Amino acid sequence: MRFCFIIEAQYRNESMPMVVVDQLLQWGHEVDLLEPDKTVTCLTDLTTQGYDAYVLKTVSDGPGLSILEAAEAVGIPTINNSRSIRLVRDKAIATAVVQAHGLPIPLTYFVAHPRLLTQIPEEYYPLVVKPTNGSSCRGIYRVDSPADLATLEIAEANTSFFLAQRYVENTGFDIKLYVAGAEVYAVAKRSPLHPEVEVDKRPIPLSPELRKLALHIGKIFGLDIYGLDVVVTSHGSVVVDINDFPSYGQVPRAVELVASHILQIATRTKLQQAVSTERSQHRYKTMIDVALQRLSSSQAVQLLNGHAFTATEDIAREETHSRK
Repeated sequence: MRFCFIIEAQYRNESMPMVVVDQLLQWGHEVDLLEPDKTVTCLTDLTTQGYDAYVLKTVSDGPGLSILEAAEAVGIPTINNSRSIRLVRDKAIATAVVQAHGLPIPLTYFVAHPRLLTQIPEEYYPLVVKPTNGSSCRGIYRVDSPADLATLEIAEANTSFFLAQRYVENTGFDIKLYVAGAEVYAVAKRSPLHPEVEVDKRPIPLSPELRKLALHIGKIFGLDIYGLDVVVTSHGSVVVDINDFPSYGQVPRAVELVASHILQIATRTKLQQAVSTERSQHRYKTMIDVALQRLSSSQAVQLLNGHAFTATEDIAREETHSRK
């Protein structure tokens, strides 16, 4: 198969997704790298490149997502789906979606600027404040009381919008759930809110509850390759973040897992497209046959003389309209 991996500048020197590219090459597949910050992309030629899928590991607001959406627009499979990426990349939208589906998530406010934090009632403190376009646990702040707002300095104050979430008491470390299709892995990691708690980043047993939660998130957002962060509280697990195409750190045989799932997605999509095309052709042939049966004898004579194909098409169009 032939793939195009869109590589954002931030990930050029990181292991993921380049190790997946290397694995696919070792398995005999073709992979081209597209670096949007280094080269122009001819959108006119998208359909002639012969790619079975475009794959993107993106940063928030990165240029790669526009190219991915362009590929989707002309019918080329993408991993992940661009709509799914946008849903989780904007944490305000992701929060609303999770809440709407009744999944556990902290009480959350959207805050256009940190100065507006004073409007949140005191009973909802402590707060966790983070950018709506954040990633990699950067820019996360804990505010214990309204009095702390006077000394709060947020580096991203003029470049981001924010979420303010009610802090929930937990075990002091995060659980990262990595998912590729139906495969789910749990990894314990240090919490950005509890740097004093020593945690060795390591795989941990996956409970049925966490597996169900992880797969439900994927179904809701339409994600294939993704991760989510949860904390364990006295009332159960709570979702605190969702991201597309994570690092899969500490996941056993992660490279083979991700590479094989990309192949599965591309193969499945290709088969689905072939079946869809075959069905469309069959439906059109059926409509033409029906149209021919409805032709009058004079029209049939004209058809034999090579003059009635447009009339046949008109009847086929009528048949199509009547089926709507």
